[in-house]
Amino acid sequence: MAEESDLERTEPASSRRLEQAREEGQVPQSRELVAFAVLAAGAGSLWVLGGWFSQRSTALLREGLSFERADAFDTHRMITTSADLAVEALVTVSPLFLLTMAAAILAPFTIGGLVFSSKALQFDLTRIDPMKGLGRMFSWQSVAELIKALLKSILIGGIIYWVVRNEQDKLFGLIMQPIETGVISFVHILLYSLMAVVAGVALIAMLDVPFQLWQYYDRLKMTREELRQEHKEMEGDPQLKARIRSQQREIARRRMMSEVPKADVVVTNPTHFAVALKYDSATMAAPKIVAKGMNLVALRIRELAAENKVPVLEAPPLARALHRHAEIGDQVPAGLYTAVAEVMAYVYQLNQFMASGGALLPPELPGAIAVPTDLDPGAPDELVPEALAA
Repeated sequence: MAEESDLERTEPASSRRLEQAREEGQVPQSRELVAFAVLAAGAGSLWVLGGWFSQRSTALLREGLSFERADAFDTHRMITTSADLAVEALVTVSPLFLLTMAAAILAPFTIGGLVFSSKALQFDLTRIDPMKGLGRMFSWQSVAELIKALLKSILIGGIIYWVVRNEQDKLFGLIMQPIETGVISFVHILLYSLMAVVAGVALIAMLDVPFQLWQYYDRLKMTREELRQEHKEMEGDPQLKARIRSQQREIARRRMMSEVPKADVVVTNPTHFAVALKYDSATMAAPKIVAKGMNLVALRIRELAAENKVPVLEAPPLARALHRHAEIGDQVPAGLYTAVAEVMAYVYQLNQFMASGGALLPPELPGAIAVPTDLDPGAPDELVPEALAA
């Protein structure tokens, strides 16, 4: 039975838990960061395009406030003029609109990254559960959001009050200025005010982003029991894994055995080890091991070699050395080139004898094939062939 401490969420979220949360569309988000990005994009647009906005706004004001007496009594002409002015106004604010929209879309990716999850779009009745809604309304998170909203309102309201109080003379002076200079002055005041607000929102965002990240990872914390269960699921059932490994070994053994009939020679111990070699001078720099085994596997290799008329040569030191120092698919180790060359020379002569139909003299079996001492593991006395023991 799990202890009480194992059921408390005290452990950081695992990488798998974080990945599952992203798949469900759960990523850290900060509304204050989005608000800062939108306001900063707007302020930047006014800073860069302020002159263009002033010229366009002046032209719109002149065109909108200048009309003939007859136009005031012609409904059709007034509607047409208003539509034209609306289109021009839309063109004027379109750069500002596009930049702020891009900022609103891209800002969440800075802390949450790019993620698309269809699970977040699925209909879930629990989201409209009245009891859960009341629980969220009176939760500590709601209290924290309320406090944050109040502090934000006080800060932004204080900044706006300070800006208006400092610029009130200029604001009232706009009434007496010509349109050209009045629009330029208004854009400067607007830009100054917006910069002050952006600075305040930036301060809020700097505090909110770490808080949202902490809250996100705290919400995904796991219990020790959940960590143990996840570890078991990732590791899998030991019996199932053993069965899979057994099947994999069996598949590899069958694949290896299918290469024995294609081998040029099988070198044996004679009973403990068997190693099948193949050599193609056109594609190989040295002979390659296509199959190897010991005890029952070695016995099966010898049986397949006999069934497919593959030469079998007893060379205990060489068989032991090849089995120890080379894997299936590897080329013969350089230290065994000389010994293997003797074997391949014998195989070549044997093939010539078989091709002649007995017209040539049969080749003599090679004598004791010597291998370097450091490559010969020696005959293991304690190893008893399973085939003989059976």
